[in-house]
Amino acid sequence: MPHFHLEYSANLEATVDIGALCEAIRDTAANIDIFPLAGIRVRATRVDHYAIADGNAKHGFIDLSIRLRAGRSETAKKDAVEKIFDCLRAFMEPVLATSSVALSAEIRDIAAEMAPKYGTIRQHLKGIE
Repeated sequence: MPHFHLEYSANLEATVDIGALCEAIRDTAANIDIFPLAGIRVRATRVDHYAIADGNAKHGFIDLSIRLRAGRSETAKKDAVEKIFDCLRAFMEPVLATSSVALSAEIRDIAAEMAPKYGTIRQHLKGIE
């Protein structure tokens, strides 16, 4: 159950392919051991109302929140968030070269006893029992 939630300022839609960014994050996460493939969920929410720095409408942001069930070591989580953040930065590099954009990421644990889950995705993945 790793959930990747991007919140992004609406002014980035003209220059950032948000769907492709979601796919880049999914692909990167799928290659990190602490993120089980069947549990990966990447979603993005456009934020229409925001105020940044000096209030100039040219500024934008992407904030990535990663939530996953508790039990991974701090070292593993640190390594994972760094890899995902590197993916975000690399994807955004062309935009960062010409635009005022703030990027941030955070990883945090979900207490399993407080977060029930159920799904059938595993049964529908090819080659996974």
